[in-house]
Amino acid sequence: MIEGLAGLRFSHWQAEARPDGVLVLSFDRAGESVNTFAQDVLIELDAFLERIALDPPKGLVIRSAKAKGFIAGADIREFQEFDEKGTIGDSIRRGQQAFQRLAELPCPTVAAIHGFCMGGGTEISLACRYRVASNDPSTRIGLPEVKLGIYPGWGGSVRLPRLVGAPAAMDMMLTGRTLSASAARAIGLVDKVVDASALVDAAAELALRGTQRPFKQRFLAWITNTWPARQLLAPMLVKQVARKARKEHYPAPYALIETWRRSSGGIQARLAAERKSVVKLAGTPTARNLTRVFFLQERLKGIGGKDSGIRNVHVVGAGVMGGDIAAWSAYKGFEVTLQDREQRFIDGAMARAQELFAKKVKDDAKRPEVAARLKSDLNGDGVPNADLVIEAIIEQAEAKRDLYATVEPRLKPDALLTTNTSSIPLVELREHIQRPAQFAGLHYFNPVALMPLVEIIHHDAMAPETEKRLAAFCKALDKLPVPVAGTPGFLVNRVLFPYMLEAVTAYSEGIPGPAIDKAAVKFGMPMGPIELIDTVGLDVASGVGRELAPFLGLAIPAALAAPPEQGKRGKKDGQGLYAWENGKPKKPELPKDYKAPEDLEDRLILPLLNEAVAALHDGVVADADLLDAGVIFGTGFAPFRGGPIQYVREAGADALLAKLQALQAKYGERFAPRPGWDSPRLR
Repeated sequence: MIEGLAGLRFSHWQAEARPDGVLVLSFDRAGESVNTFAQDVLIELDAFLERIALDPPKGLVIRSAKAKGFIAGADIREFQEFDEKGTIGDSIRRGQQAFQRLAELPCPTVAAIHGFCMGGGTEISLACRYRVASNDPSTRIGLPEVKLGIYPGWGGSVRLPRLVGAPAAMDMMLTGRTLSASAARAIGLVDKVVDASALVDAAAELALRGTQRPFKQRFLAWITNTWPARQLLAPMLVKQVARKARKEHYPAPYALIETWRRSSGGIQARLAAERKSVVKLAGTPTARNLTRVFFLQERLKGIGGKDSGIRNVHVVGAGVMGGDIAAWSAYKGFEVTLQDREQRFIDGAMARAQELFAKKVKDDAKRPEVAARLKSDLNGDGVPNADLVIEAIIEQAEAKRDLYATVEPRLKPDALLTTNTSSIPLVELREHIQRPAQFAGLHYFNPVALMPLVEIIHHDAMAPETEKRLAAFCKALDKLPVPVAGTPGFLVNRVLFPYMLEAVTAYSEGIPGPAIDKAAVKFGMPMGPIELIDTVGLDVASGVGRELAPFLGLAIPAALAAPPEQGKRGKKDGQGLYAWENGKPKKPELPKDYKAPEDLEDRLILPLLNEAVAALHDGVVADADLLDAGVIFGTGFAPFRGGPIQYVREAGADALLAKLQALQAKYGERFAPRPGWDSPRLR
């Protein structure tokens, strides 16, 4: 049989017969470091499987020949091209056809999974009779298509619920979360977990001997997919999704539930329903913008080089930001020393770090090793050994300059000195610095463990090598770096500030906080601006305001004009614009007959767009894509809208400009259009 296959020329698939009669089919996409499914890959696979069906081996094992990972899923660049050509339906049909041919082979089939197994990788494994996964920590299995505004379309949404039961399947597909090999085995997605070295042998053995899944798993898989169960479960799933995402913003989860609820009949009928639904979703603005966001993320990941040359990190300032930056760096493998002017501040940060390690490091045996990488350092003994110093003290230029004067003379010749300032221009901070080429801003966002973005802030005397090293450092931290100019507010705070300012202005006019937050969330923001100000802290917002308002020519409303009273800084004190309990705001109920002003959404969003246009015009970032990436990953700006500049293009620059001018006539000069609205980059 192998002889028959040998006559066929294949670029991406290689077959090898084992002495036990099992055929091992290795996927090795030509010219790529990672396995993804492009159309030529699927065409080859289909031809291969057609030939195998004529003379089946005793078993078939599908594995990856790449050192890294099983299969990353579909080739998203190609998918984007098909969308532009209007041929997505054909590409989905081709994938379904190849995987269905695999499912119909007259011999046992096994997927041997090692490393990442995403999207189409998981779908091809579902088309096999069995699945074996390696117990390596790099092995993660998932169906993240919902993050691209679609859902599994190569048979995955049809097969997974009937394999593991609807609740577990929907949890995977609706969230896009990934599972470890052991978690996948616990729900019945994987039949066996073994060492990576034994993977192919275990897969071959499973093909020859087979296995029976526990009765409970098989019963759950059957009962939760019956017609009555689907009618009962679907509304519950919709309710769950509605808590996280609005249907008009993110239609994919709702379409997945509805297609599963009503589709019945044989496999071909269910595949046809899946295909029709996914093709429709792929053409929505949400899917196109989320695909765009995926490529923006890939671009930011690509900014960092391979090696930063940074091993030892010294953080000065053990407040919320400094302490969390230090803890995250230690968690990610760096040796970290943490300094502050009093031991009690360091102790608080060390206690918070232990909470992070307890949450993130699941293996109890490994936790002490991670915790040992973070050391308390009241006297700053870590400075001479540091490759990178991060200053995260009070937002006062003079205090920061005084600190640099004491720290810089003690640094190694190639060490980098950085500041986590959120708004002070770097030209104000670099006075008297002896090595400005090695000085930069490294601006993290709160909470450090959750926010993916770090702004690398440059100034005219900074060396390009410094930016490269810092970008590589961010990459090692699993953060997304965006290079920005060192002007006041940099990118994210500059764009966000007018939005937050207008929210506080509306609040001070008597518009209730919950109504303001509701309008922003309706637009697609992850959190309302009043809640956001409390989360950031009224003290921080007030400090940023003092720095930015004069630069932007904006007046500060009374609620932010002066630093907040002691104990009323927001979430961290349990009281701010809202009262807080167990980390959640207690928002007063709006009266039933309350109607928010019709222009409230425009009042909030247009200042943000206005400043985004000005920041692009002023060259704060190199191009519109970097601006959109920075604002999405730094603020959570409605990803389904593709970023502020993309939204301006889609909504129409002229239409938005007219709205701004109407607001200017009604409310005053703070709505005056900023420079840049006439740019061809907005059209």
